[in-house]
Amino acid sequence: MPRGPCSLVRVSATPVAVLAVALVSSLCRCSLLEPENSVVSALSPYFGTKTRYEDANPGLLPDPEVPRRDPELLEETSAGRGDLGAALADWPLWYADWMDGQLVEKGRQDMRQLALRLASLFPALFSRENYGRLQLVTSSKHRCVDSGAAFLQGLWQHYHPGLPPPDIADMECGPPRINDKLMRFFDHCEKFLTQVERNATALYHVEAFKTGPEMQNILKKVADILQVPVNNLNADLIQVAFFTCSFDLAIKGVKSPWCDVFDIDDAKVLEYLNDLKQYWKRGYGYSINSRSSCTLFQDIFQHLDKAVKQKQRSQPVSSPVVLQFGHAETLLPLLSLMGYFKDKEPLTAYNYKEQMHRKFRSGHIVPYASNLIFVLYHCKNAKTPKEEFRVQMLLNEKVLPLAHSQETVSLYEDLKNHYKDILQSCHTSEECELPKVNTSDEL
Repeated sequence: MPRGPCSLVRVSATPVAVLAVALVSSLCRCSLLEPENSVVSALSPYFGTKTRYEDANPGLLPDPEVPRRDPELLEETSAGRGDLGAALADWPLWYADWMDGQLVEKGRQDMRQLALRLASLFPALFSRENYGRLQLVTSSKHRCVDSGAAFLQGLWQHYHPGLPPPDIADMECGPPRINDKLMRFFDHCEKFLTQVERNATALYHVEAFKTGPEMQNILKKVADILQVPVNNLNADLIQVAFFTCSFDLAIKGVKSPWCDVFDIDDAKVLEYLNDLKQYWKRGYGYSINSRSSCTLFQDIFQHLDKAVKQKQRSQPVSSPVVLQFGHAETLLPLLSLMGYFKDKEPLTAYNYKEQMHRKFRSGHIVPYASNLIFVLYHCKNAKTPKEEFRVQMLLNEKVLPLAHSQETVSLYEDLKNHYKDILQSCHTSEECELPKVNTSDEL
């Protein structure tokens, strides 16, 4: 199959439907970060799932209604280390327990701007006429419900510039529908909960890396910088300090003295520690991590199938845009199920150097406000019925090559055929059922 857009050079490709799994991870946001005051740190790309969206997706234009178009998309001040101790002692610790799990202004801003960019990128799908046919699904967590609401506010701003948006309940499309079995499938999978979530040994490699030579070197360096006994520190405290730097950047848009405690080499080690956790708990570490997402995967293709059938019957597409708001913990298993970002060797506590150029870097895959988008195209003058429908995927607004072909566009039937096993044989009820233990006595 020819690469990218050239496969449709002679074909009129019209987007039929877009399905976005828009995800925000668990950090709350509070103060608005104005673009002109954007602050960066050399550590910014290494915060894993706590990476800011703009740091994982450089090049976003200041105006979200003039989006940067992927060319493959089918046409349509810091203290010195000598003063660091005093600077840290004077730095305010503003984070409070009530903030946990809340989405505040920076997160809302991310969602509003994502809505503006997508509406400008796919004007036919996000048309004013389609606004009432939007379908929104979210997890029950406040940050996800609020993310969906902020996205709708961004669309309102696109349709009615300058007018304040009404309450979500008064919008034509209505409020998001809560579905935890779909967006938090991991909470409903007993095998995952028993064998991974509640299993003290499931994260063996994470705990082993914490006591390994790479982390021990950081402990010694930080102890020297802070002038405290190394025995007073451990890997968990080091992570707290590292993520305090990331929280200040992401939430307040400031570079705190905690960022000066670490250098790039430290950041790479701490990034790997975070990636180890995501790999073994949400990624390829255990098959149940990804297989638990079967229901969500099949739901996506059910929406696309429905759009195909309605188009084939010359009927209006009932849900041209489906938006699903979940978590990094929702998206990583789904991408793993589809075969993305899989390294030849598993990530372990003992192969840090060998994995320096790994594909599985959670901060590049699921930063804050990460999103996965499926776009279904209808090719009006296709030569055969099979060529009539094509699909592209975008991860964080960049075209994602297909896992099975590395092409940027696929015939819809070819994509379904590649994932035939998952679509037909992956049943969450069976995948998540614990093995039955035979307790009968032998005679």
